[in-house]
Amino acid sequence: MSPVFASTQQNLAIAFVVALVLGWGLFLLISVKKSGEAVGDESVTAPNRRPYFDDESLEGPRLERAQKAALACLIVVVFGLPMYWLNEPGRQENAITGFGKRAASRGYVLFQPADSAVPEGNIGHFGCGGCHGVDGEGGIANYTLTDADGKARTVKWKAPALNTVLLRYDEAEVNTVITYGRPNTPMPPWGVAGGGPMNEQQVTDLVAYLKSIQLKPAEARQAAVGADGASLFDQFCSRCHTKGWSYDESEVAGGGAFGPNLTNGATLRQFPNVAKHLELVSLGDDFQKPYGERGVGTGRMPGFGQMLSEAQIRAIVEYERSL
Repeated sequence: MSPVFASTQQNLAIAFVVALVLGWGLFLLISVKKSGEAVGDESVTAPNRRPYFDDESLEGPRLERAQKAALACLIVVVFGLPMYWLNEPGRQENAITGFGKRAASRGYVLFQPADSAVPEGNIGHFGCGGCHGVDGEGGIANYTLTDADGKARTVKWKAPALNTVLLRYDEAEVNTVITYGRPNTPMPPWGVAGGGPMNEQQVTDLVAYLKSIQLKPAEARQAAVGADGASLFDQFCSRCHTKGWSYDESEVAGGGAFGPNLTNGATLRQFPNVAKHLELVSLGDDFQKPYGERGVGTGRMPGFGQMLSEAQIRAIVEYERSL
């Protein structure tokens, strides 16, 4: 800092202090002269020297007014607190319901196809419905495959229905799929953590919307066609366990793709115990939790216990064990 600049700052500071002192002194002088009273005079009795209520007034009407006010406060406490306590569980439940509905309404907008009309003031759509159907009933997505010879081609990929996704996975698993996507499928990562455009709130809102459109288990079971293991396997298992199924170029049934190979005795070696096999198909697997003989869960295996009956699950298990 240059000396000239420092000197200017000091001069300004001194001038400000002098102006402040002079102004304060002028204020005091004007106040004393304006009052017309000498210092120490008391033309009006000070509050602490004025007479207060006499005993008759204090113990009569004034006391009664205080007692009535106290009674009113007591009534509020006696009746108000229990009423608040009784209402509190319902209030909390309604608050949670309202929070979920608002999140689902935001998720609805995010889910809509990219060419949908954007409500005024809304952030827009991410186009989930363009692949999975506007109501989450499933649809078709264009996807570019690279064959073994290096040639690229576009196929029509069957995007899964999302109106039953929470009957197969829990909310945390769906959140993970949205955030990180499904590699080697048309499903890209959407969450910021996975390299996508959606923040955590948007992913949560999207899951809330999916929750609001889920079919009831009975409705999902009615949608299952057939009762034999082969047809049920084709409907519910081939997407992951049969290469090419998603784009109508199925290879060996149960030969493995996104999910492991189930043929040539692999299923029997992993599940010598049929009950454990039934349990996995019914409940799915959990991340880093063991299953079968040497299996370790990834969280990618859905559970079909809510979508299929026990008889249908048993038919699928018997078919898988025959591959």
